[in-house]
Amino acid sequence: MPGFDIPKSHPRYHSLVKREKLVAGFRLGLVVPEGLIAHGRGETFDYLLGEKSHEFALEAERVTAALLLVSRRPVISVNGNYAALAPDEIRILSEETGALVEVNLFHRTEERIRKIYEFLVDHGVRNILPPDCGKTRVPGLESKRGIVCKDGIAAADFVLLAIEDGDRTEALVAWGKKVAAIDLNPFSRTAQKANITIVDEAIRATQNIISYVRELKERERSELIAIIDKYDNRRILSMAFQALLDRLSVAVSKGIL
Repeated sequence: MPGFDIPKSHPRYHSLVKREKLVAGFRLGLVVPEGLIAHGRGETFDYLLGEKSHEFALEAERVTAALLLVSRRPVISVNGNYAALAPDEIRILSEETGALVEVNLFHRTEERIRKIYEFLVDHGVRNILPPDCGKTRVPGLESKRGIVCKDGIAAADFVLLAIEDGDRTEALVAWGKKVAAIDLNPFSRTAQKANITIVDEAIRATQNIISYVRELKERERSELIAIIDKYDNRRILSMAFQALLDRLSVAVSKGIL
């Protein structure tokens, strides 16, 4: 890891590696200061959830894998934090599913779009839309996050996104897209507005989705549709809230997490 040698024996090894990835991404111009703040907020929820993928996350990740496989035109939306944290996982997921990758930013500049695009290409991502793709806007979304590629998110029937702002999630759903969102904060507008909410850390979540894609790839389409049809996102969110409550209750009763 650039600039910091973290011993694998360190009890916070994985957390520190993620921080260093984001700091490296910041120095490369991929990540903005606001992205570092967002990561810290998410890391707090990961602590509270025990830094593991719970059953509610795995269920949401499995249905996301099924949707990636059955969708006509799936797109993986990538911002600076997601690119810095999980470039190899994004590459593998795109290769396994044929999903397009599109760089989309709230704090958008064309230079930053280009840097993230080149960073992902350097990590082997091939099925990615270029910075000069034909642009259009998400209806009703005035921020720069509303600028999308005509052949990417605008044409997608399913969008997987991570570390997102809630207004675009809501706008994409209103536009008729199925949206799966990776978000450690189940209270966020993103978590509340997405069709599928993956309450999990971005790297773990993407790795889990890849595993489920490989498991489900040879299944009949009807089986995949059945997995999707029985999914209930409100129940998943309720389970996430209950997990937080249970962890905090244990901490209160025993003085530990």
